[in-house]
Amino acid sequence: MAARIYQIQKNAMQSGKALNHLWVLEYVPAEAKQADPLTGWAGSGDTQQQLKLTFPDEAAARAYADRNGIPATVIATPPKTLKLQAYADNFR
Repeated sequence: MAARIYQIQKNAMQSGKALNHLWVLEYVPAEAKQADPLTGWAGSGDTQQQLKLTFPDEAAARAYADRNGIPATVIATPPKTLKLQAYADNFR
């Protein structure tokens, strides 16, 4: 019943930065998904994959995991890099 803790990243398809400050605790899948023979849909008997808890900061997520005895790994947030480029650079 291991979990991972990470910060929500900005959606690449949108310019908005809503909910970027939230941290998520998500359980690691216990079993692989399998195709249903009748419908072909992917699924598994592991119901913890459906659970995703959000927290205001990393400390709160770690405290929840420690309080409930959940071994959790924290995935570091990659640094944000901006490619600054002038419009005139398109014509060089």
